[in-house]
Amino acid sequence: MKKIMSIVLTITLVMGLFVGCGKKTDVASTTDTTAATQGNSAETTAIEQKDASSEETIVLRLADTQNETYPATMGALKFASLVEGKTNGRIKIEVFTGGQLGGDEQAIIEQVQFGAIDLTRVNLAPMCEFSPMLNLLQMPYLFRDVEHMHKVIDSEIGTQLLSSVEDSNFVGLALYDAGTRNFYNSIKPITKLEDMKGMKLRVTQSQLMVSLVESLGATPTPMAFGEVYSSLQTGVIDGAENNWVSYDQNSHHEVAKYITVDGHTAPPEILICSKLVFDKLSPEDQQILVEAAKESEIWERETYVEIEKEAMEKTIAAGAQVSELENRDEFVEAVKPIYEEFAADYTDLLEQIQNMQ
Repeated sequence: MKKIMSIVLTITLVMGLFVGCGKKTDVASTTDTTAATQGNSAETTAIEQKDASSEETIVLRLADTQNETYPATMGALKFASLVEGKTNGRIKIEVFTGGQLGGDEQAIIEQVQFGAIDLTRVNLAPMCEFSPMLNLLQMPYLFRDVEHMHKVIDSEIGTQLLSSVEDSNFVGLALYDAGTRNFYNSIKPITKLEDMKGMKLRVTQSQLMVSLVESLGATPTPMAFGEVYSSLQTGVIDGAENNWVSYDQNSHHEVAKYITVDGHTAPPEILICSKLVFDKLSPEDQQILVEAAKESEIWERETYVEIEKEAMEKTIAAGAQVSELENRDEFVEAVKPIYEEFAADYTDLLEQIQNMQ
């Protein structure tokens, strides 16, 4: 902890010396501050002066733990491309995929919070620890279908939820489609509630997901995403839960062939920027980032449909055994305490989401 605080203080002091973004300077300068977290390095915003007569080039770094073919990561790459195009190359966003920059999602989020990494695209679950209101988007069996979820994201409620991260020193830019999440395991098909009893299931590092799995009678095991395949293979866990694309692209179907299409949650994934970094940009550049993020959000949504269909066909052809719930109502009834625990402070918003047509 002392080491982390020391790094944070160092970053803060160095950032205080930065020349404001968007302004010309006669002195060529590049800032390069390294923050070590879990053996990985992260660099702060790099602002390079091309020459004494041109506008400065702003280089921002975006960390992502998934590979380049994951839809939400593709959305982040599209965002970077749009920003570069809208600024004629004056703002360049370097996207580091596959966990190359910053470590796991939790470590990356903390570095973005303090400006050591500029932007990231992450799962919604760990962000709920910073903004509990976001839990509304991952309440179990809330959305009727994907279209319902899209309407919520595109509404004023979606805007309110996205902006809720600002109190924790982030700027919410986009909510990317991540489909619905389903349970899968290496033991047996799950078709009824009693099938869940005693099963060890990996969950994201989220208290809501821990409570959700417990309410269904299984044993939750929070763990980093990169450890899931080997843990399934060695029997450390019996199963996990995720969307079709992750199930395919991370080859989890090879070690957990039983998948139940229950769609227990449909949380989007979030693109965030460090508020420390965002506030150093000019108002015009801030607007460019916001506009590019929204455009990438719509593009990713359309792309997701195609990739999800391919993932389903591929995993089934490879031997995945698909089951459906015999009685969805018993699952819905079992998770009711989750609403009381995590949505009690936002009942009005919850009702608006449930009633949205």
